[in-house]
Formats: sequence, structure tokens, C-alpha cells
Amino acid sequence: MPFSELVEFALYDPDHGFYATGGRAGGRGDFLTSPEVGPLFGALLGRWLDQLWDELGRPDPFVVAEVGAGPGTLARTVRVGEPACASALAYVLVERSAAQRRLHAEHLPGWVGEREGAALEAFVAEPLDGAGPRFASAATPPSAVVGAVVANELLDNLPFDVVRATGSGAEQMVVVSRPDGLDLEAVPASDDVARDLAGLGVAGGGWVPWQRAARAWLSDVLGRVVRGRVLVLDYGADTAELAARPELGWLRTYRGNERGDHPLDDVGGQDITADVAVDQLQAERSADRVRTQAALLRSLGIDDLVEEGRRLWSERAHAPDVAALRARSRVREAEALLDPDGLGAFVALEWDVAVGPA
Repeated sequence: MPFSELVEFALYDPDHGFYATGGRAGGRGDFLTSPEVGPLFGALLGRWLDQLWDELGRPDPFVVAEVGAGPGTLARTVRVGEPACASALAYVLVERSAAQRRLHAEHLPGWVGEREGAALEAFVAEPLDGAGPRFASAATPPSAVVGAVVANELLDNLPFDVVRATGSGAEQMVVVSRPDGLDLEAVPASDDVARDLAGLGVAGGGWVPWQRAARAWLSDVLGRVVRGRVLVLDYGADTAELAARPELGWLRTYRGNERGDHPLDDVGGQDITADVAVDQLQAERSADRVRTQAALLRSLGIDDLVEEGRRLWSERAHAPDVAALRARSRVREAEALLDPDGLGAFVALEWDVAVGPA
């Protein structure tokens, strides 16, 4: 089978997949993302949402569809941050894993349950008249969004193939079954893969992720945004850079907050993830803004919040209260979020759709 089918099964099979059997983000889970570092990331995303809400003319409802919401940590921290748009906020936690969706009600005031079909469309269309925020869970995004689609570390988990350019075209890895277990074997790839790799400046060299599912996802959500913005945050690089990494350095597995085993080992028992090929993602439409996560967070005022936290901790360190401890935590969270060798180096891509007052 193609490698992408193995990833689909290993992560999302409803009975045996990693996310169906307990895999999740968090300190007690299998990997950490920016929201799990602490509440600072959600507060800053709230500022980003407030800016967009103003640019759109403060619509009511103001819809946020967070795709790949996992256990709901980002939604909870956005709510705690109390953004100005909260009164009009209709927030949809989009998560295909039923096991993950069952976690959304925990510590999330304003959660109204799961919504699908007509009920979901009604949820994102009905004005809140100051009664927000409201949160709903769904397996798929709503069909019409006036607001934002946000994906934080989603695209690295979408199924991908493993391909490389050769002198005569391209080849791809497939998964084969042998008497002693699963193995990888190289077979010729289609002509369109060879043409696209050449167009991306990859004439030969190492293996790279071929992320057709991520490209299809972006095309789909751009078609759902009536007015607003798509924000993608993930680790990634251009395809040629990924091809230069030795020994599939862009492919990783995780479990128990540690690096896992070979992706063919313990299928369904560990996360499988790949750096996002940023140039492939923009093949059909270039992003309106591409920057690092650190640059995005600095534009939202993270440095001012850190300085405020340092000042408050300095004033109260001799007899710290809850506010002082939160201020000290804010400084530590910012260090992780801005780390140039970690989360700070993540890529932030934004696509605008008819942004401006109606």
C-alpha cells in the first residue's frame, strides 16, 4: 500500500488508530504543542482574532473553526484570555476523532455539545447578541465561515507519501508485507509527481514528503471561508530543503512525550508526523503572509506581556500570590514559544479571503 494509507490507518482508524486508542497532545499525553505550554499562546491567538474581528467589521456571529482541535486545549486558553470578540464568538472545535471530541466538555464553559449538518450550520449562523462565547464540537468544518479557520500542528499529521526524484522520473515508498513483518520498498511514481518535484526545484537527492492531503485540505477550507482568514501553524520547510536532510530527517514518531520507533513498528501505537512542505502547500495559492511563529507572536505583543510579567514577579516575589506565579509562568512560556530551535521556528502562514468590512 502507499505510505499515505499506512499513515491514515495508523493515526485515524476508528478501532486501532493512534487517536482512537488514547493518543493525544499534552504533558500527560504523547507530544506537546504550543497551547500545552501554558495559557499565553491562547491569549495571543485571542489578540489575533480580535484584530481580524475588527478588520471584518465586528460580525456577529464571529466564527472560528479550529481544525484538529485535539482535546480542546487551545479553545480553553482562548476563552481564559477573554478576547474582545468573545461576546460574538462561535467557536467550533473540529476534530475527526470521536475519542478526542469526548474531551471537549471538560473545563469549557459555553460548550453546547456536538453539532453536525443543519445543526452545525445553524450554530455558525445565529447571532449571539452579546451572549458569547459559545463552543461546539464537530467532525467536519462548517460550510460557510465568516471569521477564521485555524490549524495548529494539524497538517504534519495528515497522510503523506514518501517520494524522491530520480534521473528518469520519480519513485515512491510503498509498504509491503514480508514473512518477518512490514517493510518499505521503492517503486516508480507517477509522472505528475516527477513533474511537480522538478517544478519545486527537486531534481534528485533524498526522499521528501508528498503532501497531497494537506493541499486538498487547504483548498477545501479556503472554499468554506466567505470572509476571513486561514491560519496554519506548523513545523516545515521547502521541499528542496527537506530533500537535503539525511535519513528522512523530516519524518518522526512520538509517544509518551518522547521520540518513538520506526513508523512501521507498533502501527497505531505512536504518532507519525512529517514536516510540512511549505512550497507544496502554496502550489495553488500563495499565502498572504509567511513568517515564523516567533515573528507572529511578537507582532501580537508577546514581548510586552513578558516584560509585564517580569515586573509583576519582581514586585511580588518576596510574597508571591497567584497573579505573581502566573506572571513568572508567562516568562517561561514565552521562552518556549519563541525558541528559535523549537516552537519559535515554526512557520505561520495566513491566507486572506475578502478581508474588510462587509
